[in-house]
Amino acid sequence: MLRKDELKTAKPTADAAEVARFNALAEEWWKPNGAFKVVHAFNASRITYLSQQLPALSGRCPVQAQPLAGLRLLDAGCGAGLVSEPMARLGAEVTGIDASERNVMVARHHAEQAGVAVTYRHALPEDLTAEAETFDIVLSLEVVEHVADVGAFLRAVGRLVRTGGLMVIGTLNRTPQSYVKAIVGAEYVLRWLPRGTHDWAKFVRPDEVHHHVAPIGFAPVDIKGVSLNPLTFRWSVGDDTSVNYLQVFRRGA
Repeated sequence: MLRKDELKTAKPTADAAEVARFNALAEEWWKPNGAFKVVHAFNASRITYLSQQLPALSGRCPVQAQPLAGLRLLDAGCGAGLVSEPMARLGAEVTGIDASERNVMVARHHAEQAGVAVTYRHALPEDLTAEAETFDIVLSLEVVEHVADVGAFLRAVGRLVRTGGLMVIGTLNRTPQSYVKAIVGAEYVLRWLPRGTHDWAKFVRPDEVHHHVAPIGFAPVDIKGVSLNPLTFRWSVGDDTSVNYLQVFRRGA
């Protein structure tokens, strides 16, 4: 946990320009044909992987009803709740936080309408660190490429994981393939995402994530890529981490 003097002097990990961009797009998250429609198909593959892997790594049977029951889960950078709600349906006690107040309002409203129990807060990871919160599982998906300071953000998120707990980082790899597919293809050619959604220079390689979290006790457990089949236009989780990837860590003593 950070000392009080560190909490006072630490800079917020949120990037103000990025927060403003997502505030403006908040109402689009749950629209099936809105600005984030491609995210829904991409998200379905992530949820399938997480629904199997998280219970298995937590000593639970993935096929049992609510395999994450009794576990506390944090979705750091939850957006409008596209991941938080499915995790709550698996039985986890879910808290979702986001730097965008509009995202939190949309997420809270959607969860209430769907009858899914999720606690949403307009907060940053460092806010929860200051409150000495800890969780069994912490997810931060498609967030680190939007923050002001990757290292500070990852350390803040990591400190929220209890000893023995799991952390999953999902982001974009900084490779030539990701520039072609995620920037040129997704934003300019196919127009799946609004232009300017991503900055390739802010993409983060898996070894860089490991570099930031290893000093606070994290060891890698698994890494998988999320990729699109250009023939079927279906997303799947596999071994190709050149564009999108999910990196799982466990926190030791």
